[in-house]
Amino acid sequence: MSHIKKVLVVEDSHIVTKVLRHVIKTDPGIEAVYAASFAEARERYQQHGETLFAALVDLNLPDAPDGEVVDYTLSKNLPTIVLTGSFDEERREKLLSKGIVDYVSKEGRFSYSYAINLVNRLYKNQDIKVLVVDDSETSRNLICDMLERHKYQALAAVDGVDAVRVLLKNPDVKLLITDYQMPNMDGFELVQNIRVKYEKSDLVIIGLSAEGQGSLSAKFIKNGANDFLPKPFNHEEFYCRVMHNVESLELIEQIRDSINRDNLTGLFNRRYFFDRGEELYRHARESGSPLAAVVLDVDYFKQINDRYGHEVGDAALQQFATLLDDTLGRFVLARASGQEFFVLLPGLNNEQAISVIDKVRTISTATPIQAGDHRFSLTFSAGVTNQLCDDLDAQLNLANTYLLRAKDAGRELVIGDEEEE
Repeated sequence: MSHIKKVLVVEDSHIVTKVLRHVIKTDPGIEAVYAASFAEARERYQQHGETLFAALVDLNLPDAPDGEVVDYTLSKNLPTIVLTGSFDEERREKLLSKGIVDYVSKEGRFSYSYAINLVNRLYKNQDIKVLVVDDSETSRNLICDMLERHKYQALAAVDGVDAVRVLLKNPDVKLLITDYQMPNMDGFELVQNIRVKYEKSDLVIIGLSAEGQGSLSAKFIKNGANDFLPKPFNHEEFYCRVMHNVESLELIEQIRDSINRDNLTGLFNRRYFFDRGEELYRHARESGSPLAAVVLDVDYFKQINDRYGHEVGDAALQQFATLLDDTLGRFVLARASGQEFFVLLPGLNNEQAISVIDKVRTISTATPIQAGDHRFSLTFSAGVTNQLCDDLDAQLNLANTYLLRAKDAGRELVIGDEEEE
């Protein structure tokens, strides 16, 4: 999936533009469209408007000395990051009240890197749901507006009871921001209730309160919140706290994901396969729904290693795994060991599962592997069974029996339950 973000960069200084070009060039996810004046910025928008994701603009331009370009980009609903050569508190407040994303001083390369990283952060935020819980409509709307300015998906609840209802409908919420003093269920009670189901590493909670008690922050955190922010707060502090907590959550998710991945191919490993597979197996048992288990093995792989060497063999497995991920990634797919792979296809009967795997086999045969100077095709054999047996391991053993029969029958075959009847 492509993650290229096209950004309108409006800057009249040749030196600053040169630095920005260098910083942006090091980020393969950013593509910049440059303008040196307000007039050029309007032209670039006319040319690229529909494809632009954000704007990075200089506050003072020769033909727009009073920040007119900011009003322009905001009017086009472009998330706007302002670059300025001087820091002015009054101007900063005015710009933030207009709805800019951030205000960055030109104080060195780090400032420009920060601005580019912020564009990437905005892009990621589009997939992050945040639930705001506050009985004050004014406060609730303010926080939601601030979140949406940074491209988060903001949901709202009027109290703790309402928040639980919204969470049940949106189990993929990653961050919850809750006020303390609310009717029906206050912030502390809400946090306690949520922590029964969600760990701190699954759902971040930030507590808020306008009350002056110094112990509130400690009480919130002792009840299970990740962080606390007193009201009133300024824009920077709010965004920094939210960003810090979201990035911490993403780091934990990356670590979890890496534990579940095969080092060579990037596919899921046996550990993840059996953890997820046991859930699907239990569901199939309880509901009577079909669950197809597949064991597939690359044909003659030892000969590839013997002929070309293990480096070429590894490259071939990586390309083969990519093909499997492209065709079977919507199912539960894992590298079992060596050249062997497991797949679970919930909801498909044996005939349907065999058809899917056979199509993948045909694609694999027709797709050449390019490893260094060597070019060849990989074929595979597979066993497919929908017999649930005593447990998932036994079902996979049966699929493996079918696989061995496919090998004995000449390879490049998919054998399922019907062939064994």
